[in-house]
Amino acid sequence: MTHEVLNQAPPRTGIDEYATNVALTEAVERYDAQWATARLHEVGALVGREDFQRDAELANTNPPVFSGHDRWGHRVDAVDFHPAYHRVMGAAVAHGAHTSCWAEPRAGAHVARAATFMLFAQVEPGHACPVSMTHAVVPSLRFTPELADFWLPKVYSRSYDPALRDPALKDSAVFGMAMTEKQGGSDVRANTTRAVDAGDGTWRLTGHKWFCSAPQSDAFLVLAQTANGLSCFVVPRILPGGDRNVFRIQRLKDKLGNRSNASSEIELDGTTGWLVGEEGRGVRTIIEMVTQTRLDCVLGSTAGMRQSVAEAAWHVRHRSAFGKVLVDQPAMTAVVADLQLEAEAATWTAMRLAAAYGNDDRESVAFRRLATAVAKYWICKRGPNHAYEALECLGGNGYTEGFPLARRYREQPLMAIWEGSGNVIALDVLRAMAREPESVEAVERELASALGAHAAFDAHVAVTRKLLAGATDSTARRVVEALALALQGAVLIREAPTAVADAFVAGRLGPDRGLEYGTLDPGLDLAAIAARA
Repeated sequence: MTHEVLNQAPPRTGIDEYATNVALTEAVERYDAQWATARLHEVGALVGREDFQRDAELANTNPPVFSGHDRWGHRVDAVDFHPAYHRVMGAAVAHGAHTSCWAEPRAGAHVARAATFMLFAQVEPGHACPVSMTHAVVPSLRFTPELADFWLPKVYSRSYDPALRDPALKDSAVFGMAMTEKQGGSDVRANTTRAVDAGDGTWRLTGHKWFCSAPQSDAFLVLAQTANGLSCFVVPRILPGGDRNVFRIQRLKDKLGNRSNASSEIELDGTTGWLVGEEGRGVRTIIEMVTQTRLDCVLGSTAGMRQSVAEAAWHVRHRSAFGKVLVDQPAMTAVVADLQLEAEAATWTAMRLAAAYGNDDRESVAFRRLATAVAKYWICKRGPNHAYEALECLGGNGYTEGFPLARRYREQPLMAIWEGSGNVIALDVLRAMAREPESVEAVERELASALGAHAAFDAHVAVTRKLLAGATDSTARRVVEALALALQGAVLIREAPTAVADAFVAGRLGPDRGLEYGTLDPGLDLAAIAARA
């Protein structure tokens, strides 16, 4: 009797993670991807299965291992993964989480791909790094048609083959990226890696990259200096004909989170690469990839919020305390509703952005230029505290490694750092405002579309416009925060259920807003919002 288990939540498995994410299903319908519903239910059921969740756990508790040499002393620079990682990667690629929107373009394709990516990242975020980079490399490769003709069919493939061999003999390919160096970090123009024209259509690169994501990938976009300035190159691990390229992994980074994914330092020494885009315009070439991965940072943080609130809601609906089920305790209802509100704001904003990437008209291009940076800054920064508050809902269970929220808590800060940390992104917003005023006009039209429904929202927009008019480097974060809240408010007022929009305006923009989760006005329909979790 002492070991009878009572008052514990059952395992949260056997669930369609798409069907239960009502905000996501509504946004997919709203943004023209309803044709993908059956596929998304299939993915939702897959990632909700017990064996998939077990693979996610195994991939993180058995992180990748680096081997510099084989047993005979040959340099191999190998990164070995637990089979569970490859099963997760294979499933994500098979369902088009990487490049389905490029391979099968149609209305809503970017929205469907974003939803697919989020469902996989919700359960196992580490593999989302190479999946994201493989998606994001497509616009950059298109700068050089002959490279695009060779690599894009492999990138579009739904097969996953982790073996490194002659790329001409492979049907598929996964891409990584290597920009930053220890002396410059985000200041990539300070890079010291050099590239020399070999005279045969290739270049020879020499230098040290401080962060190289997913070094097990088939090929990488790499920045290096030439006589005409910083340039972008495709660097494969294996050369045509099957010889190994010089790609010396120095070590794998020992990271706070993102344990299932390999991040490394690499040494290039006469390494063969192919120029992508124009010589001397490497930033212009690779920024296309960076922009896409910034969107995926938003998607990844949002997926993490969904996992956090879903796990919290599951626990409080199955556990009782002080004579009531936890979710029926008013204080807990308020917390879960607030967590769900944050997740909904992120979800609707992320899917609005994804929809903008599906159109190349002037309005969409202008809108996403500014809105991507704004959303990347705010949503990614909101992730860690959201994960903590959800973890606390589970009490001591949440703080243990047997439940997924400890892993999620370590994961969420990465999205705020990856592809530009807070100040870099905030200053990028100011740069966009100064150089591309049409992007401000596009976001202004988005905000104006929701005016007149809520006095608090209207007042916030007025304050935001004043901040925009006087924006400086020292006020950059204030400007971006105000813009982000205004953007989320506009999308929710237009698209989300009334209870959600009312609560967001009151809880995030109103004069009585609190500083912690669970402080929403009890007069709001908190039970209805919590039920959406």
